[in-house]
Amino acid sequence: MRTQVGIVGGGPAGLLLSHLLHLQGIESVVLERRSRRTLETEIRAGVLEQGTADLLERTGLGERMRREGSVHRGINLQFGGRRERVDFEDLVGRSITIYGQHEVVKDLIKARLEAGGEVYFEAPAVSISDLESENPKVRFEKDGEQEELVCDFVVGADGFHGVSRRSVPEGTLREYERFYPFGWFGILVEAPPSTEELIYTNHERGFALISTRSPRIQRMYFQCDPHEDPDAWSEERIWEEMQARVALDGWRLVEGPIIEKNVVAMRSYVAEPMRHGRLFLAGDAAHIVPPTGAKGMNLAASDVRVLARALGEYYARGSEELIERYSEVCLRRVWKASRFSWWMTSMLHRFPGDDPFQIRLQIAELDYVTGSRAASESLAENYTGLPFDPEFEEVLGGEEYLSEPHTGSR
Repeated sequence: MRTQVGIVGGGPAGLLLSHLLHLQGIESVVLERRSRRTLETEIRAGVLEQGTADLLERTGLGERMRREGSVHRGINLQFGGRRERVDFEDLVGRSITIYGQHEVVKDLIKARLEAGGEVYFEAPAVSISDLESENPKVRFEKDGEQEELVCDFVVGADGFHGVSRRSVPEGTLREYERFYPFGWFGILVEAPPSTEELIYTNHERGFALISTRSPRIQRMYFQCDPHEDPDAWSEERIWEEMQARVALDGWRLVEGPIIEKNVVAMRSYVAEPMRHGRLFLAGDAAHIVPPTGAKGMNLAASDVRVLARALGEYYARGSEELIERYSEVCLRRVWKASRFSWWMTSMLHRFPGDDPFQIRLQIAELDYVTGSRAASESLAENYTGLPFDPEFEEVLGGEEYLSEPHTGSR
């Protein structure tokens, strides 16, 4: 098989890149190890920054998001027996959209298949080779047979445990990692919303987060031991813990049947550079952030946004300048998002060994963030999405390709 861009991984990063390349007339093949059904039903986080939602909208993917997603213009921080709202719209003139990752994936799969895109499900990549040549190759399995995909470029968007990053020669990447001494116990609940906007809680028993997914499905989390067994928790025990952490002045969560429960590990990870030869890493293959800052899917979208532009320049004009800058531009945003996610995590969670002095500092930080317009504005700017690199945007000449597809060839 032969294509221009081989994409390993059919999650949000890989599918969105394939879609953006298609809008520029660039061929791609997406290889995904999981089934289509798994991709479309696996419930994951779904907080979209303003820029991510705008990107989906401008590229023809926003119709169902507009209809079924929920626009939130702020979040709530709860601490010391009080709840304070951070008004994003007032502070920075932006908002977030609550729309599940699996819903984004559904829309992307539908768009790619309707456009005749080549997306192979249940086709795991086995190896990636010849990365420093002009024709890198991806070997993959399909229907019990091994096949080979020859490309101009390979994009590794297959997550932390995928084959892409492991294909980079040993000693080439610098890896930065931090493990957090707690996890999130997550539950999916059949119930109406308890709140109109997200609630982040700092409580003496630990962090809790109240989110929403739809008028009838809600997502909630509470801080726990990272090795906790979800099956050891009864519904009664879960609700007792959730209510203890978030109840306020007679306000209580709306309870309902728990249809899913799991424990999410917490880590920060960055690999540098995000490119080796003709292999580009994107999304979780290159970086992971704790979910407190809601940055995971948004970073993946920003990676492929930059990469799509760089590849568009290459195929339209033969220029490799933006390709050379891919890692540099992406990593600036990755590290800022990593800092914000670490800060939110540190401010809201209880760490082993925290003494009363440290706990009082957390409360003081939350009091400052909610009481100072400058501090609230910083949180709002980061949460809704930092501006894209102005120098890079200038080099790219704006975003005309998003609304006016052109044909690229080389």
